[in-house]
Amino acid sequence: MRMLPAPAGTGICFRRTDLESFNIEAVGRNVARVSYATSLMKKGVLISTTEHVLSAFIGAGIDNAIIELDNLELPILDGSALPFLDAIQRVGLRKLRRPRTYWKIKRAVEVREGDKFVGVYPGDHYSVAYTINFPHPMVGRQSFELDLVGNNYMHQIAPARTFGFLQDEQMLRNMGLIRGASAENAIILTEERVQNGPLRFEDEFVRHKILDLIGDLALLGHRILGRIVADRAGHAMHTALVSRLLRDHALWEETYVEEEEGSEDLLVTALMEQRL
Repeated sequence: MRMLPAPAGTGICFRRTDLESFNIEAVGRNVARVSYATSLMKKGVLISTTEHVLSAFIGAGIDNAIIELDNLELPILDGSALPFLDAIQRVGLRKLRRPRTYWKIKRAVEVREGDKFVGVYPGDHYSVAYTINFPHPMVGRQSFELDLVGNNYMHQIAPARTFGFLQDEQMLRNMGLIRGASAENAIILTEERVQNGPLRFEDEFVRHKILDLIGDLALLGHRILGRIVADRAGHAMHTALVSRLLRDHALWEETYVEEEEGSEDLLVTALMEQRL
């Protein structure tokens, strides 16, 4: 995988170098299937497990970049967004001479499935509150909330790793999933404990769900100004919310934000030519 700079207005675009540099834009219309990861598809060409790098781009303030890869699945690295952010910081960012536009949420919209839900509500900035509840002694019910301002994403969300249950491993591998999963890139839960601790946060599980949610909502193609609340949602519900927002323009309005002095008030792009 390689991340490259792109001109203003490009957005985030995946490029399959093994398939004659075929491009797949990171937008909601290209969502293919969502189960244990978010996949994109265009004209039969697939990109799998996009959420971590897209989440990192939101956290880093990147609006335009080309992501080259020579396979259908992005590298999992350590299972978090931190390696992507570390690589971005090593090469830096530059501003592009076009103001960044936001989608300001005007009316509440929710996606529900039984007693699970994810919703977005009007707000002056991007904030996320997430609750999970797994019947496992190391997880249970966890909640976390943060505003995506300053270095909050870098310090509180980016290091949180993906996790899975050992009892589900064979089933998932039989489905063609988690082919690269190992103790080096995921938290593995046995029936009673964490097999490969220590955890980076006591509530690392819910923090990773926020990481995934931010990455999935990046498929809107715009940053939002609003409050996201989720309770035991997942990739399918996240991307269903993206579809609702894309279909109904009455739910949001496009706007600009007057940034504070010294902040990133213009579109930025990664200046990266480093393989991961």
